Amino acid sequence: MYKIFGVIFIFFILNELHAQVVEKEKDLRKISIDSSLLGWKTGGLFNLTFSQLSLTHWASGGENSIAGNALLNVYAKYNKQRFSFENNLDMGYGLLKQASAKSKKADDKIDFSSKLGYLIHNNSFWAALINFKTQFMPGYNYPNDSVKISNFMAPAYLLFAIGYDFKKKDIFSCFIAPITGKITFVNDQNLADKGAFGVEPAKFDANGNITQHGKHNRYEFGGYIKTTFQTKITNNINLTSKLELFSNYFKNPQNIDVYWETLTGMKISKYLAVSINTVLIYDDDIMITIKDKSGNTIGQGQRIQFKEVVGIGFSYKF
Repeated sequence: MYKIFGVIFIFFILNELHAQVVEKEKDLRKISIDSSLLGWKTGGLFNLTFSQLSLTHWASGGENSIAGNALLNVYAKYNKQRFSFENNLDMGYGLLKQASAKSKKADDKIDFSSKLGYLIHNNSFWAALINFKTQFMPGYNYPNDSVKISNFMAPAYLLFAIGYDFKKKDIFSCFIAPITGKITFVNDQNLADKGAFGVEPAKFDANGNITQHGKHNRYEFGGYIKTTFQTKITNNINLTSKLELFSNYFKNPQNIDVYWETLTGMKISKYLAVSINTVLIYDDDIMITIKDKSGNTIGQGQRIQFKEVVGIGFSYKF
């Protein structure tokens, strides 16, 4: 009799354990992972555009010019079980040459980001992000090309963020990080002494001599939001947009830094495409030279920065 009860008891325990395993499997199935996203996925886009203007005895006036712009975007993404790892690198450089002037920069950027995520529910992740931005070459206060206003690593921005990421496949992502550290680098002493890009400027004595050089770094702590969106408008037109917002908790948190970039590409043939790249920037710590209608400098202040690059040329997607 005891043996019978023992067998029944063991059967009951095993049945309960099996039921718990089944319930656990059901819970895990609720967290769905698209199999097409598993493993490594790499690719990129390279654009090279040129434009030329040539005038001979042109009654309306004008000036000969030539311009070129190169744009490279590469990515590497990895997904396995609940983990995701995304890396993106955007680089661009462009030059404009007019007959009566030296070459000028039309575009210059290095933008790298890396994000590690852990899936907690459908499309929802805990995530950590690193972002780095700078430029390749010096920039000048044209038409005066002897006054340098920027340089490689001046400025450069390094951002660390921890937060929540809502991601819908490769189409849309919204990353919200209440814990964010931001470092601004100005590794050019002349610019640092002027207090460029928000760093602490140099200190001077009564005779105008520097008693303490400006600092090269500026540290901020605040909140950060980054959204990315990409889609095919038609079979030949692609749109990619990225918006970044940052607020410093300890200094004018109402003045939000904005970085918004959009790239639209339209394929004409396999290797020929039209591209439109726009960038909008607002940073309360960056002072912009203000000029009157005659081109005379009247002061400095915060301004919305906007850049548009339109080109037609070689395009290769890989």
